[in-house]
Amino acid sequence: MSTDRDTQRVHFHSPEHLIKRVDAIATIFDKDRTDVLNEALREYVDETASDDSFQGIVANEYYEDRLDFETTKQLVGADVAQRFRLLKRDIDREPLDLPSPSDTDIYDGDRQTADPAESDTNTRD
Repeated sequence: MSTDRDTQRVHFHSPEHLIKRVDAIATIFDKDRTDVLNEALREYVDETASDDSFQGIVANEYYEDRLDFETTKQLVGADVAQRFRLLKRDIDREPLDLPSPSDTDIYDGDRQTADPAESDTNTRD
């Protein structure tokens, strides 16, 4: 049986041929069908959670307040969820009240330009 402490019984329908394959795998590895199914689910969830496109979908749902932080953490892991939380705070924050840039000429009219062709002739030895 499963080694997870908190378990929940689920009931689902699956194609018979797939269950026969799972049973055959369980027999070969001397495991319980439940353990094989849990391992397969764990691998699928881990693979899905690390997929960039899936993380993008989760991020959008979180930013639009359709997912809470705890659900987001369950879907993509604590580190990625924390990154989403920090980015969301930045997105939600009011823009800084900065003055518009001035039209001051910082070069005081005296500008110099560099010619890239000249820099090729001044190479170091």
